[in-house]
Amino acid sequence: MEQRVYVFDTTLRDGEQSPGCSMNLEEKVRMARQLEHLKVDVIEAGFPIASAGDFEAVRFIAKTIEHCTVAALARAVKADIDRAWDAIQYAKKPRIHTFIATSDIHLAHKLKKTRDQVLADAASAVKHARSLCEEVEFSCEDASRSDIGFLCEVVQAALDAGATIINLPDTVGYAVPEEYGNMFKVVRERVKCGDEVLFSAHCHNDLGLAVANSLAAIQNGARQVECTINGIGERAGNAALEEIVMAMKTRKEKLGIYTNVNSEEIYKSSKLLGSLTGMLVQRNKAIVGANAFAHEAGIHQDGLLKSPITYEIMTPQSVGIKHSMLVLGKHSGRHALKQRYAELGYELTQEELERAYQVFCSIADQKKEIFDEDLVAIIEDRVGDVEEFYQLENIQVSSGTNLRPTATIELRIGDQRLVDSATGDGPVDAAYKAIERITGIVGKLTEYSIKSVSLGRDAIGEVFVRGEFDGVLFNGRAVSTDVITGSAKAYLEALNRSLVAKKKKSEQVKEEIKEASVAV
Repeated sequence: MEQRVYVFDTTLRDGEQSPGCSMNLEEKVRMARQLEHLKVDVIEAGFPIASAGDFEAVRFIAKTIEHCTVAALARAVKADIDRAWDAIQYAKKPRIHTFIATSDIHLAHKLKKTRDQVLADAASAVKHARSLCEEVEFSCEDASRSDIGFLCEVVQAALDAGATIINLPDTVGYAVPEEYGNMFKVVRERVKCGDEVLFSAHCHNDLGLAVANSLAAIQNGARQVECTINGIGERAGNAALEEIVMAMKTRKEKLGIYTNVNSEEIYKSSKLLGSLTGMLVQRNKAIVGANAFAHEAGIHQDGLLKSPITYEIMTPQSVGIKHSMLVLGKHSGRHALKQRYAELGYELTQEELERAYQVFCSIADQKKEIFDEDLVAIIEDRVGDVEEFYQLENIQVSSGTNLRPTATIELRIGDQRLVDSATGDGPVDAAYKAIERITGIVGKLTEYSIKSVSLGRDAIGEVFVRGEFDGVLFNGRAVSTDVITGSAKAYLEALNRSLVAKKKKSEQVKEEIKEASVAV
């Protein structure tokens, strides 16, 4: 008989801790909504005690999500647990997730506590969390390097205090499948009511074994798996949701388990996360990489044409990838464009369609072929989501082997048009310096990347930048067949985001002053 495995997505918590993967509130909410479309069972929305921003994001997600459990992380500390509850109390299905380290390595070097102290802290934390929330998950940090006897003691103490889910993580990606699976088997056998408890696996990928270890845990009784989209996370990342879900779906007859995840939303979820964070997956990434369903070898192509099952163990459609490559050209109209977007999973409003069509026509004049990847890049390039204080009207760049790179930029702000020029170390640097001269705002570029989103010499380039303005980081993203133009647009988006944030903060201060004066 098949058994269900619950999918606990920690993209917004453990995943966001990955260097370079931070998201603002709007981006987190957008990702959370997509995870809800994906039909994960639990969304771990963040670590509320970590910062005011994390608290607000968790609180907003808790209020927004309708169908998933929303979890918040807390150390085994009363203040952490109270802060977590303050954030998730609005959720329709809230969960407090509290943890403490159990390995002697962590006890000696990090916590500087005895085993008895850890036992007491674990029980106290779970008891307090359970007094606030019906659903409490308890994690033994670094479980895979813990003494198995002590691990069982801590798990029993947590269960006696009211924990409803027990997580045994491979926190540093040290375990191999056989020993990780055996840990679950032993703990489930030794603790009281072990067969009635929901055990969870949380694996890191330091040795590239996160997915294999997760499946080993499932084969030994774990019925919740903790994972992230694209496998992002601390260091080498977490177990990749898309790989675990499709392994269970593709090998269902072998594993005898299933999830409620809507696998056709996997690719869209992967693309959205890459777009929001700039953390792009490698082309040969399993399930969602650009080459996952690509075939070049003649023998493979021949076999595939005769029967896809010869070289594809799952269909691209099963993860939301439409396998056709050439889709539209410059003679296509709005109706055809809207229909193709619908096939790709995007239902556009009339305003969104019109904007996409204008960008599409501009690109179609420069490219012979437009691919699905181009269309996705166009619709995900949501400059319209950001209030545009400054808009790029024109850019002209001159550069050469013996020529100092120079950029002339024309920006529009309201009805006013501003033009200035600057030189730089390269055409992009010159463009950014010209923008700084016009706006009077100097930003520090902390990250800059360009990738091709489709094929050919005339492919669309996707530019991602992260800039620091007044000590705060803002992301910018743009697509264009001209990478210099795309670079300027991406930088302007980051700059505009900073101005929007400054405006909102100013309005909030004015409102607080107004409320204070009324109170007086």
